[in-house]
Amino acid sequence: MPQDVEKHARDAWRRIEEIKSKIIRIDLVCSGTLIERKMTCGKPNCKCVTDPEARHGPYNEWSRREGGRLVHNIVSPEQARELKKAIVNRREIQALIGRWERESTTIILGIC
Repeated sequence: MPQDVEKHARDAWRRIEEIKSKIIRIDLVCSGTLIERKMTCGKPNCKCVTDPEARHGPYNEWSRREGGRLVHNIVSPEQARELKKAIVNRREIQALIGRWERESTTIILGIC
């Protein structure tokens, strides 16, 4: 293997180890989206039925796919704070895995 190819491979392996160490430090991971919304209550005489400003809330709604189906949950403010972090963590892991894949490609194509 030529010396410059070996150096590129060593550098790529070093970057992969950095990626792994970043991934292992991440704790909670969740997919989906978190939105804040106001809702109508369903009581026919409530003001929220006719006046959008009188709707109840705001409520934190977490939506995600589970088993191919869209699932929605109303979550507490504390749960919403944790979910926001977990959703950001998942996106960070996805980006890191993309980098890991590119480094792996560099190593594999350099070998051939």
